[in-house]
Formats: sequence, structure tokens, C-alpha cells
Amino acid sequence: MSLREKKAAKKKAEMIRSALSIIEEKGYHATTMEDIASKLLMTKGSVYYYFKDKQDLLFQSQKMLLTQCITNIEEIRAKDLDISEKLRKIMVVHIEYLITERTGFAMGSKPEQFFSGDQLKGILQLRDQYSKHIDDILQEGIAEDVFTAVDIKIVRNIILGAMNWVIEWYSPTGVKDKTELAESIADYLLRILIKDTYKVERGMIR
Repeated sequence: MSLREKKAAKKKAEMIRSALSIIEEKGYHATTMEDIASKLLMTKGSVYYYFKDKQDLLFQSQKMLLTQCITNIEEIRAKDLDISEKLRKIMVVHIEYLITERTGFAMGSKPEQFFSGDQLKGILQLRDQYSKHIDDILQEGIAEDVFTAVDIKIVRNIILGAMNWVIEWYSPTGVKDKTELAESIADYLLRILIKDTYKVERGMIR
């Protein structure tokens, strides 16, 4: 991606975040393109240059968020890390990103409420792509005898469910900041998976 393309992508991402804030405030159905244009300090015609309509804006927001999630996990998987540390880092980054982009993820928690046809199919494909990465990590950990043999689909859904639910109860005024919270949750979730023999070998338990 060229510098110009990166700047354009950054501007569009900032527009999406700002637009989502007004949609969150007024509600999806009550928000108009005029409201969005006013929030962005743009003419309605300029907003239509970037988004066909409110539905397209919401779709592009979900596509942006999920694509970044996939990029995050692919970058971590490419690192030379122990499989348990790799999964821990994936969890921490996932939770931090959820909290950072809380509004967008909250609106996309039930995509069938807003999308249908090709849009819904596209969102679900991105979700499946991310889930496949988690499945692969779990399988690798089991193969390396680091993780306990588990039903991968069930455990993946437990992990994703626990992480994604954070946006429902996280408070920025809480005792822990988002990184501390993400690390704590990751540590708890890893206890489901890591074998005691591996913990002993690494001095995690005695």
C-alpha cells in the first residue's frame, strides 16, 4: 500500500469511527445521512462519495474491523513464539482491539440484524477466517503436547465468547486498564488449555 493509499485508508477509518459514534448515540434507524454528514463536518454529497448509504457505512465498518483482526492474528502467528505465548498474545491483542473499537464491535455483534445477502455472507466469511486461525492454533498446541486434547470448536467458541463479551461490561474507570484486563483474561482462559506437565516444565506450577 502506497503512502497515499495509507493516508486515504486512515482518513476513511477516522470517518467511520466518528460516524459510528453518532449512530450509537441516536440509534441506527433514527440516524440519517444528514446527521452523519453534520458529525463529520462534511456535506452530504461528500459523505456519499465514500459511502453509498448508511447501510454501506456500517458494512464497511465491520469489514474494516474484522480485516484488522485477521491482520493482527496473522502477524502474531508469524512470530517466533512458544505456542502458549502465541495464543496468549493473540488473546491480549484481540481484547485490547475490542475495547479500543468498542462501538463498532458492539454494533456488529449480531450481523444478521443489519445485513443480508452478499453483505452478510462477506461478514460471516471474515468471521470464519478468524475462527479458523484460532482453530489452527489450538490444533498446533495439542499436537505439540502443550494443550490438553479438547473439542476445538467448543473451546474456540468459549474463548471467543469470553473475549467478545468484554465489550458488554468493560469500564474505562475500572481498577485495571485495558492491557492489564486483557492479560488477566488471557491467563484465565489459558488455564483451560495448558497441560499441568507443561506448566511444571516451565515453572508455572510446582
